[in-house]
Amino acid sequence: MKYFIVTVLTKGKKEDIPLYATDRKEANNYAKLKHSGIVIKVVEATEPLEAQLKRFKTNFLQNIQKRKIKPDALIAAIRQLAVMTNAGISIHDSLNEIAKSTQDASLKFVFSKLADDINSGYSLSASMENFRFELGNLAIAMVQLGEKTGNLDESLYSLANMLEEIRANVIKFKKAMAYPRNVMIAMAIAFVVLISYVVPEFKAIFEELNADLPLPTQILLTLEHLFNNYGPYVLAVLIVAVIMFKYLINNHKHIRYKWHELLLKVYLIKSVIMYATLSRFTLVFSELVKAGIPIAEALDTSISMIDNLPLKSKLSSVRMTVEKGGTLNKGLQDTGLFENMIIQMISAGEDGGALDAMMSKVAEYFKMRFDAIIDGLSEAIEPIMLLIIASMVILLALGIFLPMWDMGNAVQGR
Repeated sequence: MKYFIVTVLTKGKKEDIPLYATDRKEANNYAKLKHSGIVIKVVEATEPLEAQLKRFKTNFLQNIQKRKIKPDALIAAIRQLAVMTNAGISIHDSLNEIAKSTQDASLKFVFSKLADDINSGYSLSASMENFRFELGNLAIAMVQLGEKTGNLDESLYSLANMLEEIRANVIKFKKAMAYPRNVMIAMAIAFVVLISYVVPEFKAIFEELNADLPLPTQILLTLEHLFNNYGPYVLAVLIVAVIMFKYLINNHKHIRYKWHELLLKVYLIKSVIMYATLSRFTLVFSELVKAGIPIAEALDTSISMIDNLPLKSKLSSVRMTVEKGGTLNKGLQDTGLFENMIIQMISAGEDGGALDAMMSKVAEYFKMRFDAIIDGLSEAIEPIMLLIIASMVILLALGIFLPMWDMGNAVQGR
């Protein structure tokens, strides 16, 4: 953004107004919208140091505080916006009303800014581009669709439904993982307590034996030494390692790609990621095609919703195939992600001119598969949990009782 000084004549008085714009024309239009009076001249100027510092501070604080809007708040706001738009209330007034009534600070900030931009003459989709991180690609795509077709309220209703479906899948996954997670946390706490308070009681006895200790006991004593002498340092190293790992994943695409690739090879996790991704992709794609968006654009938006980079790369090739004149079913088949039955369904939909209806059935199929995986998640994790718990119990039992048995044998003269 460039810095301009706009001279405006208001009630016979000249007034110099500083503002930011991409070019002189935009600065002129913005000045006309925001200030009553006649624009005499627009001059690009050097931004004062005080204004630079103020802008830097504002941008810095916004980046620090930048965070996504809570899904439930966003869904409720979009549905409310759809209802108000359908009732004939202006977008500006609707956004302002939602911003005033919401308790979500991020939503309040974003919707207030959107209302200001619309008041300045921008379209809703153009205003939303500045908040792609907070609102998401899908929201912007559906608003653009509504503006193109003139049915913004219908697009907003569809957007709210899609976001609710995606949100329901996330909640279902979290609920399925709650029990295994809580059990593992409880076992980890119990193990740390035993290592920190129980094992030291036996340590003095073992040292008096002055004999070779079995491997399980050596492992227990090593863990006890680390926890009781270097516990805070170990915890600090783990925290720093996690922070560094997240930083590397978030800021280095090749590292994130390798991490996502690894996740796709891990037992159970690969199935969850695969079907969650395909369910979301087909859901969004089917809704966009049903709304009349061209296949290439619908693919673009649907692919942008995918988080896993290897899957995103494979599905991106579908768009290239379609752009080169190939069929959708051929592009999907080349990815190797879809079963032959799905490819045949999509092929039949393309040939019969009912691709939107067939894609809806495909989306329902992947939703069913994803639901089945989530419903059986706890049962699938149980063997792993039992193995980990059994390993911890065996280590503690052997580590403590093997030396005790040796002591008993020595006392009896065996």
